[in-house]
Amino acid sequence: MATYDIKKLLQSIVSHGASDLHLVSRTEPQIRIDGSLKPVNLPKMTGEDIEEMCYSLITEKQKKQFEENNELDFALLLPGIGRFRANYYKTLGDMAAAFRIIPIDIPSLDDLKAPSIYKSLIQREKGLILVTGPTGSGKSTTLAALLNEINLTEQKHIITVEDPVEFIHQNKKSVFSHRGVGEDTNSFSTALKFAMRQDPDIILIGEMRDKETIEAALTAAETGHLVFGTLHTSSAPGTINRIIDVFSGDEQPQIRAMIATSLVAVIAQALLPKMGGGRVAASEILITNHAISNLIREDKVHQIYSQMQMGQSGSGMQTQTQALVRYYKEGKISHETALQYANKVDEVSRALMSVKQ
Repeated sequence: MATYDIKKLLQSIVSHGASDLHLVSRTEPQIRIDGSLKPVNLPKMTGEDIEEMCYSLITEKQKKQFEENNELDFALLLPGIGRFRANYYKTLGDMAAAFRIIPIDIPSLDDLKAPSIYKSLIQREKGLILVTGPTGSGKSTTLAALLNEINLTEQKHIITVEDPVEFIHQNKKSVFSHRGVGEDTNSFSTALKFAMRQDPDIILIGEMRDKETIEAALTAAETGHLVFGTLHTSSAPGTINRIIDVFSGDEQPQIRAMIATSLVAVIAQALLPKMGGGRVAASEILITNHAISNLIREDKVHQIYSQMQMGQSGSGMQTQTQALVRYYKEGKISHETALQYANKVDEVSRALMSVKQ
């Protein structure tokens, strides 16, 4: 049996500038660099190798939890190496694991070269701001940078509810209460119910995954709190539909009215491989204005995209197509990458053709 040092493997993520480490039996350890998986030059692993390595990082309570559920999510701090989000799971009866690095130094919006509208959004006193996208699209990093900006400039009480807690903010001007589901609270919806008694100014919900959580988030946003949340949706209008579809038909008019009143913005982002290495975030940005509120209220979400294309002057709104075409013009992404990540392939294809001419 080959001997592997899990701490050295996690150190290799840091030293290679990778984002993830994957341990799956019958293959060598793999790390993800700029979005692509690459094998580490080590022998193939067995399920026993992985179990021995992974069990060395967790408590007896966590082992029991994993053995009962065949799934385990947790955050891990290795002094001198870094902080990681980990997930243990089973594949064909063997244990497997995925680790993602969480930067200890939280990036600023300027570090991320984020659109300037983001700094205006965080000045809102109340409402719902959603950052959406598939897994690995940088949602957590964008949210951390938004909260970091508030921490540098405003005296606020910020409650984060996550599973597990990812970025840990040092209190600068603001005070953070970080709550991990399973450790500090039993569920997202419970945490949100009690958050109202904890005098928050701002609430971050790591994942709006069920009806109770979504309803609690909308209520908090309506009652004078600034609420940040995430969903696994790839476009701004698609995000609104996803929220509405969680509710039954007779509840939907009321939910549409709540969204129309409380939604401030949807940032739907994807991380694209950059020419010459690295990655760049392409964001579709929907900012709720009077016209968009009316479309949501009147069940005309399908018309929001064309409203986004029209209502842009000085609003900070942009479609994903515009973001992709701009990066292509600037030489940051290739023609193939733009099409590969496009939500509207035909629209992007036509726009790229006109750039070439």
